[in-house]
Amino acid sequence: MAIKSPKEVFLLLLSEARKNTEHATKVFQEINQLVEDLDIKEAIDARVFVSEKILSQIDQCFKLLEEEPVALNNRLQHVFVEDFRRELAEIQSPTARQMFILVKLSNLVHFRIAEYTALTAIADLTGHFGVGVLLESCLADTLVFVERARRHLTTLIESKVTGRLAA
Repeated sequence: MAIKSPKEVFLLLLSEARKNTEHATKVFQEINQLVEDLDIKEAIDARVFVSEKILSQIDQCFKLLEEEPVALNNRLQHVFVEDFRRELAEIQSPTARQMFILVKLSNLVHFRIAEYTALTAIADLTGHFGVGVLLESCLADTLVFVERARRHLTTLIESKVTGRLAA
């Protein structure tokens, strides 16, 4: 597909964001089946809910643009899941598993943050301010998950350090 304009780039990137969001939701659901910690399970369930909301916001962007998503072939997320499963299977400590899961999920979500940041700027560049509002809302919802995961990871580490110091 020859790309001839900023709008075509925008549609391509927006289509990628849609597909990545859809796939990330499936990844979160799959990872949630491997998680034992109830707090992390609850956070992932909430993230799945928010991801579904984000997907509908991206669909609304296409409606505002009066366009349809373009066809894509993206393997990055598949490789992420394969590596995640393999690496998680090797970790035996429950605390280490929790830390690994939180870090890997944060990594995945950072991809979404980069997408929404760029798409918001492109929406402004192409004069689609309503689309920019929707995309910036997606960005905000995504940032919340990363911050919550960071706080949970910090709390987990602090409790383990405190426990060792007390022993």
